[in-house]
Amino acid sequence: QVQLVESGGGLVQAGGSLRLSCAASGNIFAINTMGWYRQAPGKQRELVAGITYTGSTNYADSVKGRFTISRDNAKNTVYLQMNSLKPEDTAIYYCSLQPYYSTTPQYWGQGTQVTVSS
Repeated sequence: QVQLVESGGGLVQAGGSLRLSCAASGNIFAINTMGWYRQAPGKQRELVAGITYTGSTNYADSVKGRFTISRDNAKNTVYLQMNSLKPEDTAIYYCSLQPYYSTTPQYWGQGTQVTVSS
């Protein structure tokens, strides 16, 4: 069993910054990809950013240049630094973990709300 616990969401004005954290615990395979997804009201969940165990990253076009994903393998923790936030970034942000043997995330956090006011 794997648990993912997110923190760091909140309310921020447009142009501001937030940093999300996600700590993984339990039966974690060392080789995995961790990521952040988000879901806005009435919309499908979408990938925001992902990072492999070796540090390779990918981003949604909408956040490139504004968001940075990073991880600390020793702490089994992934971070999402969000700068220059826009109202359209408002959503529930979910942490994910994809073990090496899977092509899709297998574990999810409970979600943390990010609200950007204009």
